[in-house]
This record gives sequence, structure tokens and C-alpha cells, in this order.
Amino acid sequence: MPAADLKPDQSPVTLADREAEQAMRVLIHHAFPDHGIQGEEFGVERPDAPYRWVLDPIDGTRAFITGRPLFGTLISLLHEGVPILGLLDQPVLAERWIAAAGTPTEFRGPFGGQVGTRICLTLDDAELSCTSPDMLGDWRPRWQRLGDAVKRVSWGGDCYAYGLLALGQIDIIAERDLKIWDWAALVPIVEGAGGRMTDWNGDPLTETSAGDVIAVGDPALLDQVVAQLRSVPP
Repeated sequence: MPAADLKPDQSPVTLADREAEQAMRVLIHHAFPDHGIQGEEFGVERPDAPYRWVLDPIDGTRAFITGRPLFGTLISLLHEGVPILGLLDQPVLAERWIAAAGTPTEFRGPFGGQVGTRICLTLDDAELSCTSPDMLGDWRPRWQRLGDAVKRVSWGGDCYAYGLLALGQIDIIAERDLKIWDWAALVPIVEGAGGRMTDWNGDPLTETSAGDVIAVGDPALLDQVVAQLRSVPP
């Protein structure tokens, strides 16, 4: 098990997190010296640059330190705050998703895989995923209303769940407390596979979003999901 320290928010961080981000920063500095960089571990450089790379060296550190291949490296390029490029890499499984805004998502893996979200028109036929109930906090009742309306709920996955959604294995992901490095790379990937990503109000994700995130494979589900998350059970 890799040794892990605790950050002020009590989330774990390892030497691999720090060294991976430092290595990516060196490469970006060399190739794009005028671009900004924002990473989970070392903050923001040149925040006013029109182009900014957003890095999460290990999304899912808890999975990483316990030997579960559900973590991933997330790299995004933003232009004026909008994600225009996203990459999700799972090194243990040798799987990679990559997409530029407005283009189809590409998937590379040893066993192949057809990129594309599945048709799912109603909540009662939908597979719902969330990394952990702990991230929902006081909004758990709203999330549970959605959970009660779907076909099945699964827990765990971190960024890897969004890759599965892009392959048509999951229909809905609803999570809270995400930072920009958690979701920026995933927007082009999900939308390039035919899905949608918004906040819990159905509004586009932005740098000032509160951290509540919805991903749906079939856009027909979005309004249904938002309606459930806006309501609190009696």
C-alpha cells in the first residue's frame, strides 16, 4: 500500500500524486510556456492566461492506495474557462479516453470498446452511480429521491465511472463536492460520447460552480434527473 499523508480537508495524498503533477507541469512549461496551469496539489500558475491546463494526477487516491484500479489521471485544457480538451487515463488497465470539444470521444484499451452512451429514456431503466454517500452531505435526501427512482444504484468509481458512462455502461452520475480538476476533463469526454454534464440545476459547469455535478448518457434523462434533485422528499 502506498504511503499517504492527509491534506487539511482530510483527503489522502501520496508521493505519486505530487511527483506526477510536477512531471506534467515541467512538460507543459516546456511545450506551452505562455499557458496557465492549475493542479490539485500545487495550485495555479498564470491564472489570467487564456489557455489553462487543469491537472488531477490521481483522481481517486483512496482507490489507488487500496489497490483498486478505479483511479485515473485527468488532464484538461481550458480556453477562457471552458474545457476544450479532456483526457482520462487508467494506467493499470491501459485504458484511455480523450476528446476535444465538439468532436467524438476516442477510447483506447487492450480489449477495445465501443464509445457511445446508451439510449435510456426513463429513470426506471437507468443505472445510477456515485463515488461515495459521504460527498453528498446535507443534500443526501435530494440524491436519495433520485436513487429511489432509478433501476439500480452503484457506489464507487471516481473518474472511472464517467469513462464507463461514455461506453454506455452507466446512465447517470450525480455527485457533489467536486473541484474543477475533478470534472473539467470529463466534460468533453462525456459530451463527445453523446451525453451531457451540468450542475444539479441543469446549468453548464463553470469555474464558479458549487461542485454539484450531473452526468447523463442519454440527454433525455437530464430534465428528469434535475427534477428529482431539486425536490426534497417529505
